Amino acid sequence: MHKTTVKTPQNTEAGTFTQRFRAKRLVANQLMANRLVITALTSLFLSFTVSAEVLPQQQLIPGGLALFDLGTAATRPKVDIKGQPVMTVATGNGTGQHWTAIVGIDLKSAPGKRTLTIDGQARTFSVTKHNYAEQHLTVQNKHVNPSQPALDRIGAESRAMKAVFTSFSSTASTQWQPMIWPITGPISSPFGLQRFFNGQRRNPHSGLDIAAATGTAIVAPAHGTVVQTGDYYFNGNTVLLDHGQGLISMFCHLSQIDVQPGDQLQAGDHIGLVGATGRATGPHLHWTISLNNARVNPMLFLDPQLLPEANHEETSQP
Repeated sequence: MHKTTVKTPQNTEAGTFTQRFRAKRLVANQLMANRLVITALTSLFLSFTVSAEVLPQQQLIPGGLALFDLGTAATRPKVDIKGQPVMTVATGNGTGQHWTAIVGIDLKSAPGKRTLTIDGQARTFSVTKHNYAEQHLTVQNKHVNPSQPALDRIGAESRAMKAVFTSFSSTASTQWQPMIWPITGPISSPFGLQRFFNGQRRNPHSGLDIAAATGTAIVAPAHGTVVQTGDYYFNGNTVLLDHGQGLISMFCHLSQIDVQPGDQLQAGDHIGLVGATGRATGPHLHWTISLNNARVNPMLFLDPQLLPEANHEETSQP
């Protein structure tokens, strides 16, 4: 048995989300709700063509995205932030392509000004403060205060994952393809929660937790290349999928991995099965998205047609 308690910050900017915990007044644009059920997956994805004109949602907060209009050009503009290459996508075709830069804002970063470089020219934008809710969890002590051998393992795994998150693979496609849900299920923990394990503050929740039964099939949310798999101390059985241009999906706590590095996947292709390996209090999929080595909210990348409606009803949790 585990215990979960959520405390809501006093100063928030958005509505209510409840699922296995009570969290009131979550901040801007968090479209999450009590027993939020994801109703669209592979079958829905195959039933219509997603428009490549739809871009990810801008949200100028830690864990959000900044979008920059780069104008029309025949070739892809060069954009970077702190030396890290930035994703650029285009609409239109031929010499009339209109380019947009998509910049990830790391969840753990502080509010304030940011500077990026566009074809050698500096451009600034501002990130505003965002008050994420708190979540208090009770887990095995080894997952809160690891032994020295475990710390050595965690360090090696962190370095291996960082090599993927900081990578930037070129892609032949210039257009953005919105993502689909990797599994169907309620959101059990939203992105950005300030987490406390056994009363001790730890890193914020850098992904979405989607609850599902052990053995539920997981699919790729967009095309990409499997670049890393493994059994990690905190993440359990894990798959990292490179979507190109520094956009990485990470899927954690799997009971079974059914892909291997080098596999080329399309949206809807099978990845593995839901489980509760690693630091997990029950079966679920943890889905992290990293863009230009910044952990950002996966909800911002989903096709708008697949975003569920917010239900503001609150219920008491057992």
